[in-house]
Amino acid sequence: MFLEHKYTIEELLKKCKAGERKGQELLYKQFASKMMGVCLRYAIDRMEAEDMLQNGFIRVFQKISDYRGEGSFEGWVRRIMVHSSIEYYRKHHKMMQVVDVDDVGEEQSVNPVAVANLDAKDLMLLINKLSPGYRMVFNLYAIEGYSHKEIAGIMGITEGASKSQLSRARTILKEQIVNREGNKYGYAG
Repeated sequence: MFLEHKYTIEELLKKCKAGERKGQELLYKQFASKMMGVCLRYAIDRMEAEDMLQNGFIRVFQKISDYRGEGSFEGWVRRIMVHSSIEYYRKHHKMMQVVDVDDVGEEQSVNPVAVANLDAKDLMLLINKLSPGYRMVFNLYAIEGYSHKEIAGIMGITEGASKSQLSRARTILKEQIVNREGNKYGYAG
């Protein structure tokens, strides 16, 4: 039985920068499952997420010499995956509708007990039901931590549109939580 040598990220980076396929393969294996989760948040289905993942890793390997070791490498890869996924989406789908800030209605409050009983898997299912524009802005802001200014630049929309998309996404999610969980507790809003 042969044991495979475990490489550090630094060793894998060195191999990838030298263009070694084995290093690229090992780096891919190291990060593919985590990055697939990122791509799934921006894709219509798993097949599209797999395409986004492949495109993202192609870009990672093309830009690997640009990584200067500042910050976590995983964070650097994640940022490339997010940008690559949005670019893929733009290329293959109509761009999302943009809602004006004035059209955003009052947000409904949600019963904290209902939210507490909602697990992460259920919440991700609700997020994935959002329209693509709302889902992308929500993911970029709430999950990835981008500012509205950064989201506007990434998506080619205004900051106001980003804010209104986020507000509308939150409202829809709250309505879905109330409809799904709130009724169990006799909460009518």
